[in-house]
Amino acid sequence: MNNNPSENNLHLNVMTPVNLSPMPSDDGREPLLLITGGSRGIGAATARLAAQAGWHVALTYVSDAASAGAVVDDVRALGRRARAWPLDVADEAQVLAVCAEIDDWAGAEGLQWRGLVNNAGVVDRAQRCDEMSGERLRRMVGINLLGAMYVAREAVRRLSTRHGGAGGSIVNLSSVAARLGAAGQYVDYAATKAGLDIWTQGLAREVAAEGVRVNSVRPGIIDTEIHASGGQPDRAWQLAPQIPMQRPGTAEEIAQTLVWLLSPQASYTTAAIVEVTGGR
Repeated sequence: MNNNPSENNLHLNVMTPVNLSPMPSDDGREPLLLITGGSRGIGAATARLAAQAGWHVALTYVSDAASAGAVVDDVRALGRRARAWPLDVADEAQVLAVCAEIDDWAGAEGLQWRGLVNNAGVVDRAQRCDEMSGERLRRMVGINLLGAMYVAREAVRRLSTRHGGAGGSIVNLSSVAARLGAAGQYVDYAATKAGLDIWTQGLAREVAAEGVRVNSVRPGIIDTEIHASGGQPDRAWQLAPQIPMQRPGTAEEIAQTLVWLLSPQASYTTAAIVEVTGGR
């Protein structure tokens, strides 16, 4: 098999089944989905696919305002409302401020929080644990675990019927590294994702009677920009021979699972960890 990504572009025909449309609110407000890290990769693909399914979208990004704006434009072109906010999810004060701004925007637009995709996350350069600095470890835990917890907490405060919400769905982006451990690469990343999976299962049981479903998706090797941020831009295709399907996945393939978990078609699915790995 030729592992050159430029010669193996997968032209997937991503079709959104009509039955993935979110449930409307009793008071007529339309459903709003928050996607953290929504300016590129899996987050951007999810925003576009969710918009096709009927969601209005709020998304956050760290620094690439141009990419975030392009995703917003794509969502609006599908007839949905969308806005983007800069956000460092590791900063609790920023999370509180941005969620309050989203509340104001949603109220003015006749929208109601019904979903969250907790997608913001980072990797770092491959290192053994005895080479990792405290700064690296704090950044990894702050963004991948604490940040996801902050945003999920704010979502529960808005989705839960206990707080006057209409219910909804939270999907956390984990990784197959939570199972495999990522030895010699980034065991710190793997540990944060394993922690996120435990958070998913406990939170799901905590709010199950309040109309909120919480699930986790573990992607395998996916061909996105995150590998470049870890200093290995070609990593996805270099690892293709280790994948039973002999190729990395695409952001759109992960988005399909995320949008399904957000939808009424997954109405009896909570506390689940769904692996999308090509068999790895």
